[in-house]
Amino acid sequence: MIISASRRTDIPSYYSEWFCNRLEEGYVLVRNPMNFHQISKVSLSPEVVDGIVFWTKNPVPMLKKLKQLEKYNYYFQFTLTPYGPEIEKNLPSKNRVLIPAFQQLSDEIGKERVVWRYDPIFISDRYTIEYHCRYFEVLASKLAPYTEKCTVSFIDLYNKTEQNMKLLKIQWVTSEHQVELLQRFVETAKKYNIYIDTCAEVCDFTDIGVFPAHCIDKERFEKIGKYRLHVGKDKNQRSECGCIESIDIGAYDTCQNGCLYCYANRSESRVNTNYEKHDCHSPLLFGVPDEKDTVKERSVRSFADRQMTLFD
Repeated sequence: MIISASRRTDIPSYYSEWFCNRLEEGYVLVRNPMNFHQISKVSLSPEVVDGIVFWTKNPVPMLKKLKQLEKYNYYFQFTLTPYGPEIEKNLPSKNRVLIPAFQQLSDEIGKERVVWRYDPIFISDRYTIEYHCRYFEVLASKLAPYTEKCTVSFIDLYNKTEQNMKLLKIQWVTSEHQVELLQRFVETAKKYNIYIDTCAEVCDFTDIGVFPAHCIDKERFEKIGKYRLHVGKDKNQRSECGCIESIDIGAYDTCQNGCLYCYANRSESRVNTNYEKHDCHSPLLFGVPDEKDTVKERSVRSFADRQMTLFD
């Protein structure tokens, strides 16, 4: 079993103490996002957890807790973009905090366990193609010694973020513009000895050497853990997604990063209400189970074959 922590919220930034408490107690409760009163009890035993993917824009609160992860194979998807505080409202300074955090994290756990994400990409009067190309190189020059690759994607529009999208004044980007931008990114990435892949994009960019990403990545886990994983594609994700099967332990409407483009939050007020219900000792990310809830233990198992072969 692979744990995703989490596509739905920034656990390392806001819920790292809760997460470590869950590891210590050996399980977590997760509400079904489609059925609020249906709760799954998921084991976090190292015997069944083959790996953990952390998704974050600020791992600083997690840096002092890395020793608590020693029994697990894991890596970080670290999103670092060129957008200002008018877009990513609650993030600390990129130069003073986040870039140094990226570098420190890589120094402590290894560059193969820190994946740089430059997403979502959108174009506006301020954030032009030239702007992106210029700041992609700035970031690449600072991050290249600390990672192997950069995963990019273009913004997707969702009903729940429609109002925020109007504030961004996004310009329509043609497939030709996407190719132009990625070609220039590829040239920069080669210069700094990293490679580019794309997350869940409909367009095919293989002609310019950019292949689809596997953000929850079987090969990366096999490399880190030195085992074979017998696990297939995640059927619960959209068809363009290359991720392997995983269980997400986060919750929507709980991330306080405040990014205008975020699909995981419906409103700031809902996020604040849920955050107030957070208790780092609760098995749920926010709130506690009550009499209306049904809790069922989820059947999980390891997909790992840890026997070495002649080819290992």
